[in-house]
Amino acid sequence: MATKRITKELTDINKSPPANCSGGPDGDDIFKWSATIIGPNDTPYCGGIFSLTITFPEDYPFKPPSVKFLTKVYHPNINSSGQICLDILKTQWSPALSITSVLLSISSLLNEPNPDDPLVGDIAKQYKTNRTLFEATAREWTRKFAN
Repeated sequence: MATKRITKELTDINKSPPANCSGGPDGDDIFKWSATIIGPNDTPYCGGIFSLTITFPEDYPFKPPSVKFLTKVYHPNINSSGQICLDILKTQWSPALSITSVLLSISSLLNEPNPDDPLVGDIAKQYKTNRTLFEATAREWTRKFAN
């Protein structure tokens, strides 16, 4: 069942790619994908090209895919290992969601961080108390690592 669902989602993402996102199998394994998200306009991530890996579990879509950033990102909800704190990748996963909705949600997270549910407490604190410094650092990391 997982293979059929992933194949359908690949067809869908190729037919109608989500804004500023792309993804597909990394080689011959349909369960391992590479994805790209272009940093949203009007954010410190604007213009950055962010690479991610997606690993689908054998019981997909009943369990969420594992998604990690390969590109370093200065963000309260993304740690230095590329792990992402996003509810739909954990407790709020639903089989009704697709990889397209996951990529769009991650893009939205870049646009609107959630400092109240951080993965990196120091960055969340800075986001809340010194937004100017947060944005300058995020822009610098984007320039340095996401090109």
